[in-house]
Amino acid sequence: MTETTLLAELKAKQQQTWSSGDYAKIAWLTVPLADVLCDAVDLRPGARVLDVATGTGHVALAAARRFCEVTGIDYVPALVEVARRRADTEGIPVDFREADAEALPFPDGTFDYVLSALGVMFTADHQRAADELVRVCAPGGRIGLVSWTPTGFVGELLTTVGRHAAPPPGAQPPSRWGSEETLRELFGERISALECETRVITERFVSPEQFADFFVTYYGPTYKVAQRLDDAGARAFHRDLAALAASASRTDDGTVVCDWEYLVAVGTKS
Repeated sequence: MTETTLLAELKAKQQQTWSSGDYAKIAWLTVPLADVLCDAVDLRPGARVLDVATGTGHVALAAARRFCEVTGIDYVPALVEVARRRADTEGIPVDFREADAEALPFPDGTFDYVLSALGVMFTADHQRAADELVRVCAPGGRIGLVSWTPTGFVGELLTTVGRHAAPPPGAQPPSRWGSEETLRELFGERISALECETRVITERFVSPEQFADFFVTYYGPTYKVAQRLDDAGARAFHRDLAALAASASRTDDGTVVCDWEYLVAVGTKS
């Protein structure tokens, strides 16, 4: 099987994964990161902005509230529809489209800012996705990313998923995008003045078990794994998810309060 075929099959599986569960509910947890990213790149009113793998539209909407000319793309139709409804409800002008982060339907240099929060990191072909971010960014424009780190909570969550169900052939760890070294490899000399900062967002759950229930029900990667396992395997997976949440929590009252580490990266196109 050729690398191209492997990546095509991987992309199809990933699209099915993100179409499963109900990511709109998981997206509640990351709303604050949209403004974090917009602040990091220092958006200017009137600028042309692209939000890649927009999901339910957090970053695109945040940029539009800053009076930018915004386009948001995602390859999951149901998520794009949620983003459109959110924009319509608030009366915010955003051009939401169904499109692939690895084949952006825009001419070279179209956008002043190209952004992605917890989106492009989950593409099948990391290098191709990075190439597209650079291609559609105007010379001197900024590329801004928020990505989960390999050693943070979500990195550990994805590792736990991998222990219960092996990743598909050709898959690369999404948390690679949470490493400055990896980003420098992906973008090379096409980006200058790459600035990276590790931060945390604090998340709260009723209990470790409620965290496990929530993610098995709504988060595509964990939902898909749970569906593939037999009853004993699904119970073991649930226990491991709950144990992860319990070990990361800084409370002693049975609730979960934990910090999820992410990397904010801003680069300027050469």
